[in-house]
Amino acid sequence: MNRPSTALLTDHYELTMLEGALRSGVASHPATFEVFTRRLPAGRGYGVFAGLGRLLDAMEDFRFGPEEIGWLAQRRIVDSRTLEWLASYRFSGDVHAYREGELYTAGSPVLTVEGRFGEAVLLETLVLSILNHDSAIAAAAELLVRAAAGRPVIEMGSRRTDTGAAVAAARAAYLAGFASSSNLEAGRRWGVPTAGTSAHAFTLVHDSERDAFAAQVAALGPDTTLLVDTFDTDAGIRLAVEVAGKGLGAVRIDSGDLVREARAARRLLDELGNTETRVVVTGDLDDRSIAALAAAPVDGYGVGTNLVTGLGHPTAGFVYKLVSVGPDGGAQRPVAKQSPGKATVGGRKWAWRACLDGPPPVYEGPPVLDAGPVWADVVGVEADPPPAGGRPLQDQVVTAGRIASPPPLEELRAAHAASSAQLQAGRPLIVVRRD
Repeated sequence: MNRPSTALLTDHYELTMLEGALRSGVASHPATFEVFTRRLPAGRGYGVFAGLGRLLDAMEDFRFGPEEIGWLAQRRIVDSRTLEWLASYRFSGDVHAYREGELYTAGSPVLTVEGRFGEAVLLETLVLSILNHDSAIAAAAELLVRAAAGRPVIEMGSRRTDTGAAVAAARAAYLAGFASSSNLEAGRRWGVPTAGTSAHAFTLVHDSERDAFAAQVAALGPDTTLLVDTFDTDAGIRLAVEVAGKGLGAVRIDSGDLVREARAARRLLDELGNTETRVVVTGDLDDRSIAALAAAPVDGYGVGTNLVTGLGHPTAGFVYKLVSVGPDGGAQRPVAKQSPGKATVGGRKWAWRACLDGPPPVYEGPPVLDAGPVWADVVGVEADPPPAGGRPLQDQVVTAGRIASPPPLEELRAAHAASSAQLQAGRPLIVVRRD
């Protein structure tokens, strides 16, 4: 089945830059672009890199077919020479990237694109659109998982964002440690485990709460989750136990003072003999409200709005910057912006993750107050030998235009958990610059 082109999921200026580059002759010049963030959001020691799998899929479909060329011609976006060039566009360069789920900090070269200037510059918007969205979701999910302290978190934000963004968010959240998602397309496309029972409307459509509970148990079995706060939570729990018996899987509470409600629910369930019935809470949760529930007898959380919308996370802040360029057949030379507040470091970067024994050398990041071992991204402008004990952070994912198959999502999820566990002791993750 033919998939739709992703070529117009881009900004107008990418094509006008291409047109100008074709006129001046630099479109064919070898060039290197890097993706990094200049700074992390306030209070964040690191980010979580996500979206690479989606990006590689989108690059496969980055083609200007007859429909795309026809629309560009009709609107006179670019000239005929540029349209002819676009009609045969295929990215033929290389891409190196951090593995999805890997942690990064300000200055980490999470993605490097090497190819002809004209080919590589067209990818900017596609790259940033996907990586900024998914990495922001993954970073927010990481905070939520940490706040949950081992209790499962379900992603349920599909009704709070665009349909495509909902699928991407479910994937990124699962990568960063969420247990499952309510989104079925995320399950079909990416293998994310899915879960879901019922909303308040299911209770209200029946003649009574008892009828609603009985219908759900008949359909899904007693080991289901019954939503008990439509009318009166205490009465709802009693009725849920009457209908489902000792095998009742869980009760869900979606309103009120959740700490108080969870404690009351646990106490009542134990009194009724349902000591194995779980208590799940939902309702505009974020990492702070989940942390506040740490001492409450809660067995799981459902999170939506504060994960998938800007309410719960700032942008990852990735930028796509040219760092070196050269003439046809010649060596590339470093190039860099010198704009105040937006200066860049020229030259293609290489990065390793290393544990530094003692205070680091000059680096970009917050003050390091602890003199003990520090996890760091050691970044060099040349492909120098790695630091002692360091591991390379970039893998080649595109070779001469050939896109490698990404690892399974479960493997990436496990790698993220391992990377995240390195920082459990609270050591800062920083970028150390080599001279």
